[in-house]
Amino acid sequence: MTARSGEPLTVVGLISGTSIDGIDVAAARLSAEGGEVVLTPLAEAELPYPDELRERLLAALPPNPCTAEELTRLDTLVGQSFGEAAATGVDLAGGADLIASLGQTVFHWVEDGRARGTLQLGQPAWIAERTGLPVVADLRARDVAAGGHGAPLASTLDQLWLRGLAEETGAPAVGLNIGGIANITVVRAGADAVAYDTGPGNALLDVAAHDITGGRQRSDLGGALAAAGRVHSGLLERLLADPYYTAPPPKSTGKEHFHRDYLRTQMSGLELAGEDLLATLTELTAVTVAAECARHGAGTVVASGGGVENPVLMHALRTRLTGTALRTSDDLGLPRAAKEAYLTALLGWLTWHGQPASLPSATGAAGPRLLGSITPGAHPAVLPSPLPAAITRLRMAPRGKTR
Repeated sequence: MTARSGEPLTVVGLISGTSIDGIDVAAARLSAEGGEVVLTPLAEAELPYPDELRERLLAALPPNPCTAEELTRLDTLVGQSFGEAAATGVDLAGGADLIASLGQTVFHWVEDGRARGTLQLGQPAWIAERTGLPVVADLRARDVAAGGHGAPLASTLDQLWLRGLAEETGAPAVGLNIGGIANITVVRAGADAVAYDTGPGNALLDVAAHDITGGRQRSDLGGALAAAGRVHSGLLERLLADPYYTAPPPKSTGKEHFHRDYLRTQMSGLELAGEDLLATLTELTAVTVAAECARHGAGTVVASGGGVENPVLMHALRTRLTGTALRTSDDLGLPRAAKEAYLTALLGWLTWHGQPASLPSATGAAGPRLLGSITPGAHPAVLPSPLPAAITRLRMAPRGKTR
């Protein structure tokens, strides 16, 4: 393990999103050049959870009851799964120096518009034990303790990465991630970024697809179900009346709000075919995302996440984003399916080098904070000296060679 400040490190980033499909893994080489961090993608993968573990995680989510015993068991099982995923990432990279984990969020406690706490499962000791490498984990809690939402942490990457695009185009550049929850980061030249969750991305779509196919599908594959339906204006109107959409940022949400019982309540008294339900929920995501992008005068929207793989959703979004260029993160060198795993690698690298990794203008925290806790690996953790200059930009390098 090198301890030289800014020297290239290979970092494996791990995250499982709110869809709870599995663990996203990305290996990156990161180095500092003055105030710029250079990120070289090396490899990425997605490892599905075992079916039983996934079902137990879903059953543990609010509003379902869950015991301390079950949470303890899940923390261990997820930690072990993350350990195997980390080992896969290390193998793909041909070796690594550091692991960073955002874990599996099971509850995000928001009350009266303020985040009070957040819980991610996946005990990092299992990752350190499996790989022998130090692990930076629990990356959201410090921001929450400082008065922030602990999300969306994608704002850190987007602000560093998209600043140049905003300067070149003379218009705000928006980083959009469509996972279970959709979030945006609005990046302006010469100003602090604003970021927040816009509402459900795939969360309600996944629930509906599972229910109307009798569990045969976890999602609306290729948007086929939505494509066969029509938008139900009455249901869409009800859904859009949710006060979350008019609440001012910073704000965050999750499956503790947008879940199966929520959807059933909204559908009460209405009759509509399953395909019409999927069409309506697809429109809900497109409308709410596009409205927030338009509110900030977005010149370019750079999309990533699982929702980008849904052509019906992307068409609906493109239709709504009139006068705005819609691109994917791949167009700018960042693999869209693994963006949040590369984000995690960046967050771990920043913490390792003594750099604040939260953006107060995005999360609402009282100030920038060093994020996470460090679990040593097989050897004593020797941290480099803090970087001499603050990191203000991120440059994507072409895909690199593994060791």
